[in-house]
This record gives sequence, C-alpha cells and structure tokens, in this order.
Amino acid sequence: MLVIHGLWLSGVGLAVWGEDSTRPARAPRRPGRAPRERPHPFAVDHATLAAALSDPPGEPASVLLTLPTRAGSPMDSPELVRTTAGEPVRGPVTLAGWRVPALAYAPDAALALLRALEVGDVVPGATLRHLAELADFAADLVSRGRLLPGVADVVAVPPADSATRTRTGRGAVEDARPRRHLRPVDHSDVVTARAVWRPLLTGTDAAWARSLALALPPAARAAVEWEYTRPGAAAGAVGPGELVAEALDALTDAAARAALTDTLLHRGMRPVGPVPRWLAALTGPERAFHAEPAALDTLRTELDAWQRDAAGGRVRAAFRLVEPPVDPVAELVEGGSWRLEFGLHPTDEPGLVVDAAQIWRGSAPALVDHRIEPQETLLAELGRASRLWPDLDDALRTAAPEGMELDADGAHRFLREGAPVLHAAGFGVLLPSWWRRPSSRLGARLRARSRSAPATVAAAAAGLGLDALVDYRWEVALGDQPLTAEELAALAELKSPLVRLRGRWVELDPDRLAAGLRLLRSAGELTVADLLRMGLAGADRPDALPVLEVTADGPLGELLAGEAERRLTPADPPPGFAGTLRPYQRRGLAWLAFLQSLGLGGILADDMGLGKTVQLLALLAGDPPEVGPTLLVCPMSLVGNWQREAARFTPGLRVHVHHGAERARGEAFAAAVHAADLVLTTYSVAARDAYDLAGIDWHRVVVDEAQAIKNAATRQAEAVRSLPARHRVAVTGTPVENRLADLWSIMQFANPGLLGPAATFRKKFAEPIERHGDAEVAGRLRRITGPFVLRRLKTDASIISDLPEKLEMEVLCNLTAEQAALYRAVVDDMMAKIESSDGMERRGLVLATMTRLKQVCNHPAQLLHDGSALPGRSGKLERLEEIVDEVLAAGEKALLFTQYAEFGGMLRGHLSARTGREVLYLHGGVGKAERDGMVTRFQSSDGPPLFVLSLKAGGTGLTLTAANHVVHVDRWWNPAVEDQATDRAFRIGQRRRVQVRKFVCAGTVEEKVAAMIADKRSLAQRVVGSGEQWVTELSTDTLRELFALDAGAVVE
Repeated sequence: MLVIHGLWLSGVGLAVWGEDSTRPARAPRRPGRAPRERPHPFAVDHATLAAALSDPPGEPASVLLTLPTRAGSPMDSPELVRTTAGEPVRGPVTLAGWRVPALAYAPDAALALLRALEVGDVVPGATLRHLAELADFAADLVSRGRLLPGVADVVAVPPADSATRTRTGRGAVEDARPRRHLRPVDHSDVVTARAVWRPLLTGTDAAWARSLALALPPAARAAVEWEYTRPGAAAGAVGPGELVAEALDALTDAAARAALTDTLLHRGMRPVGPVPRWLAALTGPERAFHAEPAALDTLRTELDAWQRDAAGGRVRAAFRLVEPPVDPVAELVEGGSWRLEFGLHPTDEPGLVVDAAQIWRGSAPALVDHRIEPQETLLAELGRASRLWPDLDDALRTAAPEGMELDADGAHRFLREGAPVLHAAGFGVLLPSWWRRPSSRLGARLRARSRSAPATVAAAAAGLGLDALVDYRWEVALGDQPLTAEELAALAELKSPLVRLRGRWVELDPDRLAAGLRLLRSAGELTVADLLRMGLAGADRPDALPVLEVTADGPLGELLAGEAERRLTPADPPPGFAGTLRPYQRRGLAWLAFLQSLGLGGILADDMGLGKTVQLLALLAGDPPEVGPTLLVCPMSLVGNWQREAARFTPGLRVHVHHGAERARGEAFAAAVHAADLVLTTYSVAARDAYDLAGIDWHRVVVDEAQAIKNAATRQAEAVRSLPARHRVAVTGTPVENRLADLWSIMQFANPGLLGPAATFRKKFAEPIERHGDAEVAGRLRRITGPFVLRRLKTDASIISDLPEKLEMEVLCNLTAEQAALYRAVVDDMMAKIESSDGMERRGLVLATMTRLKQVCNHPAQLLHDGSALPGRSGKLERLEEIVDEVLAAGEKALLFTQYAEFGGMLRGHLSARTGREVLYLHGGVGKAERDGMVTRFQSSDGPPLFVLSLKAGGTGLTLTAANHVVHVDRWWNPAVEDQATDRAFRIGQRRRVQVRKFVCAGTVEEKVAAMIADKRSLAQRVVGSGEQWVTELSTDTLRELFALDAGAVVE
C-alpha cells in the first residue's frame, strides 16, 4: 500500500512524498547520540513515486521533515495500513528529523496534478487532499472571475549555471555545492519583476479561504529544509494562514494562465514599455518582465489601489431592495415604484445593517466599535460600488445619498445584474424573499405515458429500457398554479419584467414566456433516456424553463416519484435463495429488480450491517440461466466473504474466482466465465485484465465498496466503467465520502451519462453546492439522483424493527490519589516545555502531553512502564471490574476497546486472573488465521465472554454480535472511528439491546474534550481524519485550562 502526501514548499511549489507499507517500519538502530536527520525507513523512492503519479512528471527532490517519532522510528500516518504488524512499539512520542525522497512540481504542473489526482491504486493522504481542495478553489475563483492582476516582489535573475539548491522552511536560500546566494538586483536603470494573478477574496470566498487555513493538516507544515534542482523565489510561509495564502496565490495564477486561450498581444510583437511588458508577462508563459524602477513603482501603486478597492474593508456598503406598496386583493399589478435603500454593515456581522438615513443623522451606535467615520465610509463604499454598477451614479450626485427610486425595469436589472455583481464583490445585498423561490418564476412540468404500460412490475420485466419510446406533453406553471396558453400570451403582452400575479411577485422573462408557449404547443414521443435527462437534469439553456416536476404512469412514474422502494410490493426470495429476508430487504430486492426491468442501474447504499450482500445474492438467485453471468468486483479482503455468503445463501450458484497468478486468461477465461453464474474479482485485477473482462457480454456488473471508484480518473475506475453490462449495481455505505465528484464517478458507473460530463457536473452542481451552499441546486441534485439511490439506516425503527436499540452512555470515573499526583506532575513538566517551544516542536509536545495524560487516566502502570501491580490504583479499572462482574453474572458478553496495545495486554492478564475466565485479545500483531479463530470462538455460545481489542486492529471488519456490551476504556476522539468499533456488536444478527459505555475521567482533559466533541458532534461526523490534532493549535493559556485537573477529580 502506498500513501502519497503533499507539501507546499515556499518558492518551489508542490512536493509529494509517500509511505510504503511493505517497507520496514523500524529504522536501523545506530549507537551513540541520535543524528539531526536520518533517512525515512519506509518512504517511497523517486522511481516508485514517479510510476504511481505518472503524469505530469515531477522533478526529483529531497525534503527534511519533522515527524512524530516513537522508539527511534517515524510513526505511520493515519492513512497507512500495514498488512502485517509487528510487536507493539512502546515509548514516548517525540519529534525527529527524517529525510524523504520527493517529487517537486512548479505551480502550473501542480495544478494539473492536484485537479486530476491520477494516483492509481495509491491512497492520497490528508495533506494531498487538502491541497487538491485548494486547487479546486483556485480554479473556481478563476472561472468566476474572482481574481486581479498584480506585480510580485522584485526578483533577481539567477546565475545561468545555477546548481542544486538547499532551502529551509523559513525561506533561506543556499547553493548546495558552492555555497553562494542569489545575486541581488543592483541595476540602476532596470529591474526584473513578476506579473501575477491574485485571488480576490471577499464574502463567502474569504470565509472559505479562512476555513481552508483552519483545516490545514499539521503534517502540511512538517518540511524543515529541501533540496531541488530548480532555483526559485526565496519566500517562506510559516503559519497555516500564510502557507495556504501562498499556495492559493500560486495555484490561482496557474489556473488563470491555463484558462487563457490567447495572449493579449499579437504573437511575434515585442512589447515596449512597462505596461505592455507586464501584460505580456500576465498572459504568456514567462512571468518575469523588465521595467525601470520608477515605472514599476507607479504600476505597483495603481495595482495595489485596485486590489484594496476591490477587497474593501471591515465595513461595507449594503443595498436593500424594497417592493412597492400594492393592493393585496388585486389580481394583477404591473410595474410599480421600487426603492433601493443604502446602508453600511460590518463584514463580520452580515445580519446587521445601518440605514444611510440613520448615518446622515449622525446616529450609528452599532458602528462605534469599528473605529470608522460612518459618513465618509458610506460615501467611499458607494463610490466603489458605482464602479461595479454604474446605475448608482445618479443617486451619488446628492450630498447625502440615502437610496434611489427604481421603476420595474430598473428593479429587475438590479435583481438580475447588479445584485450578483455587488454580492460577489463583498457588498451586502438584501433582496425580497420571493426572488429566490421557484414559485416566483415560470416552470415546466413534463407528463409522460408509456405506450403500452404493463399492469404489474412483473409484466415490466420484459424490459422497458432506456431506448423505449414514451408519449409526452408539457405543462407550464407558476409555482403550483398551471397557466394556459391564453394566460401566457396575455403575460407576454405586458411590458413590465416584474408583475404581481395572484398575490405574488413574479419575473416575466420574454424569452422564457416564448419558451413556455413553444412547450405548450409541443408533444410527441421520446426515449426513456431522453425523458430522464430532460426531466431530471433540466434544460441547460438560460432561456429554457426550469423543470418543476416530471410524472409518468406505470413503473417509470414510480421511479421518477422517488417512491419506488416504498410503493413496490416486497419481493419474495426466489427458490434458489436459502435464507429469510427481512421486510426491508424484500423491498430492497424488489427495488433492484425494478431498476433492472427498466434497464437502469442503481446504488444500494444501505447502512453498514443491514445486509446488502444478501439482497444482492437474492437478486442473483432469481436470474434465469440464459441471461448470462454476473461480474462482482470488490476489494481483495472481501472475496472470501462473498464466496462464503454465496455458498450459504445461494448454494446453487456457480461461483468462479478470477484472481491470483494462475488465473485463467483468454479463451480459458471465457470458458470459465460461461460455466459460472457469479464471477468474483478484485479492483486491481479488473484494471490489469480489462481487455479480457471487456470481451464478455455480462448480464450484470456489481461493484462492492464502490468508494474504490470514487476517483474517476484512476485506472481501476476507468476499467470498471468500461465493462459492458445490461445492468449495473454499485454497493457502498454512502455514495458521497468527501466530494460530490465521488458521487459523479459512482453514478457514472451505475447510469452512464445521467449526470453529464464531469466538467459540466462540477460547474453546475459541485461548485455551487460545496463552495456556496446553494440549497436550490442541492435539491435539484437530490431529485436527479434520488430515484437511483436506496439508502436505509439501521437506526430507523420503521426499517428494521428487529434490530435492538443501541443505548450509549458516558461513564465518569474518578482518579485515585496516585493518578492525580502523576497527572499534575505531567501537566507541570509538559507545560513548562510547551511554553518555551514553538512550531512543530510545540505541536509534538502537545500531542505527547495528551498521550501521557490519557495513559495516567487509564492506569499509572501504563505511564510508568514498570510492570507493577494493577489492583486498587485506577478509578477506570475499578469501574471496569464492576461492569465485567455484572456482565458475567447475567451470562452475557462484552467487547473492551482501547487504543493502546500495551494497556490491552495489561487488561487481558488482569481480568483473566480476576475472573478465572479466558479473555481474548486482538491487536495489530495477530495474524489472520488467529484472528479468525478468535472471532469464531467468541461468537460461539460457550466461547470466552470477554474480548479486549485494540481500536485500530479490531475497530472495523469484524462481526461480534455475541456481545451486547461495548466498553470504550479510553477514547480515540474520532466519532466515526468509535462508531465503527461499536458496530462490531450493533449490526445484523444482534438480538439484544446493545449497551455502549464510554469511559471518561472526571475533571481531566478527557472530560473536557468529551464535552467539546459532544457539542460539535454533528460537525465532527463530517470531518475526515478528526482526532486530537486540533488541540495542537490552541493557545498556551487555553491548553493550561484544558489540561488542568479540576476539583472533585480524585477519589480516595
């Protein structure tokens, strides 16, 4: 397994390095004092990196990183999973220098790499994913024109024979062979500068940039020094905000240049003068240009003023559009007198607007804290706004402008043109609430009818298909009120773009009115595929009417209504299925068969533990022999599970496993496939054997753990999408993990073309939803994808009434006097070190403090590593003993989770000796055969009642429903990880109420962090990689409060 990480190096650009799980985890021990730096033992070499990333090629580099280190070896990143684990590593966590091979990319190449992330079978780390998000943001800013040209600092021309250079994280530049510095610019008549494009961050864009800085993974700042073969500007970023700003600036400049199709100057012409040279450098491949110092200063001054005017300050102008007074009972009101009111609002309080009239009266107490002159600020802000929206000029001819009167045309022009421009520039814009409602605009309804609608779903099994023809007609409506052709024609005669019709203000667009009339006159036939694209995706032209509703008769109508799963008659398991399906599983089977009858694919996204495997096997069991084989692609770890489940539930299915070095090829493979009903293979084999697999006429292709194809550009995703099949099913716990691009990739497999090309989907859906939180677009996307996604949650009692309710509780434990003394000693010692440190050293010390304090809360012996006795020294252990006694007395079983392998071993020995019962213990060093044996023994009725598990080793992939008690002895502080661990017991097959206890020591850092996590749990569940890293960014005073031991924490 390869994990690829990304760094943004000042003056260089992107650098990527990687970890290889097959390399030794431990660095070779050397006698004597530890050196300043050592080679990283499991870093990926240059050749492997280049092969994994393919295109564009990177430039070999070497980077010195400061990484968390234990027992003389760097710790694995959270994304790295080792197939074989050694002995648990003990010892404190420190920070040490490790040198890694890397590939460096200039900003232009970095943008291409980050936006494609063609990393094949490797896993992108959190730092690389964060940089990819920055690259997408930069491209989005450029696409919306949110950038301005500028001039970077004066740069020097490097020596022609520049050698390998060494950089430090603070921007120092040295030559690595002869030690010499870049030559300073000392010309008296000309200097060299760089033309750049810079992002213009205002409003929601500025907020998003701040959130990206806050979300910067700590590992993104691990670089201390780097060597590379290409000289660059010497500029070092230190803090998260500075680093993100530098990366965003460079990526925005790269995106702007990539978007330019032609230069502003004719090719072959030699630009004369500073401004033409600057323009040429802005639009050409060479960023540097020459100018006289005085001319350059003038140009820079003007550009800086432009940037300041565009960005604005902490208080911005606000504009409120007020409707004209009308008779509420009037059936139709045309035009009217509108008013645009002026005011000011603080950018950090967008809900607060101070009217201009109040400002001119000298009464603006809400702005006192902002230390501005309100009247001067208002005039300056209105002047800036008028440069973007010249319609404001007339109102600014008065000495004290408060607003301006508008007719209907002017109000409509402001709504359509002025308001978006001003809002994008960061000004406050308040519009009537009806403007963004679909009911304020004309819309279309598409009615379809099958030419020979079958009476039942069974009759539809002959296949409606995407190519089948249906009859259709259009209706035009205003919200929920249909309009006749005569009414549309009458509205078209009105000259006002805004009218009040039937008690609501509506926009009358002549083009859309004409489009509505054309739709009413159109009727005929179209294919099911065209119906789905027209009705669900809507029209792409700006003058087309939005589609408000699509209805049809028969099975197609059920699908479009998104009610197919609930309205379909639950399907009985076919004769070849040797099992019993729960009611919701029978509905899922009917849904899958229903989509198949329509020739459509689907995404089965039921919650973990709801039995997606048995629903798929029941569908396969109902296939007639003549339809052909089903290909199922899954991770290697699940091949055996599918084999066992198929043998258990569908013993009549002929299963062929296509995997391994001796797997069949060519004609032998074709013969094996035609003799099978179900062919199992892995994603890696599907990519390697794409030619053989594509030569088979598959009845169905299923992808399990479909998140494996969420990156659309990977080789395995492309291979799976290219497989021919009449029916496609994607199986996943959730169709969207990190980005909507993941949903597009999975849906592109299930129903190719439904969501359009990737670039169009990103522009129409992903960017408005992810960047700007557009609820209307999100609703449209749900309407498009909803009919093809089936997701049920096991916490929904209406779905699975026979799964017992899970009862979670936090158990507060007190410290013993010994624990309290150790706790205070650790706090005093570590806080003294933290106060005198900074940067990566400080972050490492904070994480080390967290670890030591959690060890103290578990047991003094875990911190001291002295092998001393356990009884009577830990409040947690005493509480655990009481719970274990209750569990055993009731004849039940329990899972005990800890994140520390050493403490797990201590618990096993202590509890086994105390209870006289065998206690199982699963940790990272346990092999597969031994692990499977433990699971089997625990699941048996007479097996051991207690199972201690390391959270990393036992948190996923196991079914341990024999337990109905789960105890988290210590906390991972990642809700998703803890929930996955709990789900070892809380899943299908569990027939009792599951009680989940999470231990927390009162008055300690554990209780305080638990409270913070609980307050923000809904957000924490959405954050990938949440844990303790955020604590490292807290101030020293906040850390002291967090770590302090509160009164009442100790029990004597």
